[in-house]
Amino acid sequence: MQVMSEGSAAGGGLRERKKRATRAALTEAAVRLAAEHGAEKVTVEAISAAAGVSVRTFFNYFDTRDDVFVLVGAETGARVRRALLAAPAALSPLQALHDAMAAELAEAEQQHELWRLHGEVLRAAPHLLVRSLGAHLADETELAEALAERIRSGPAPGGTPPDPAASHEERRKELDLYPRLLAAVAVTAVRVSVDHWCARQEERTFREVFQEVFALLAAGLPAPPA
Repeated sequence: MQVMSEGSAAGGGLRERKKRATRAALTEAAVRLAAEHGAEKVTVEAISAAAGVSVRTFFNYFDTRDDVFVLVGAETGARVRRALLAAPAALSPLQALHDAMAAELAEAEQQHELWRLHGEVLRAAPHLLVRSLGAHLADETELAEALAERIRSGPAPGGTPPDPAASHEERRKELDLYPRLLAAVAVTAVRVSVDHWCARQEERTFREVFQEVFALLAAGLPAPPA
């Protein structure tokens, strides 16, 4: 899941909020510059200057220039996983995941233009698109692992935590079907919610679309009335 915002502004202390703001500023500057000039022509120096920070600060957040285009949702994904694991035990995995994602998507209506530009940048740079798809898959696997951990800590514990030294494919093979399916469905649900709302912004708010999507999932995707 790629969410290009500061996330939950109320979460964390002042230092954490400043870090989120700086990362968001760097990402926005990079995307807007790349949308105007092409990603291959955008330098770390230009991104840093547009964001109002030093080049050294840039490398405090990203190891390479390409990472600013690819790893835009890394911290968001980590916050979703933490919120998922901290959610009340009485909540179903789907409801806990809905609540965690909803908190991070609170600023979605202000971010849709940046999402659109980011998509254009990736489509115009195949090597970035490939890396982005890999990052999406890694995020989905980590979300599935968090779901598996939450389920293990519930009424029917079992299984073992993932081996941090294992490869990505090995980690995926260790996951049961349910957490893998729920993670994939939830990530897809967010993408569909964003796409649908962007096409019909005049009809409903993003929050209303997001809530309906997850309500349909919770109901088992019943067929709409004829």
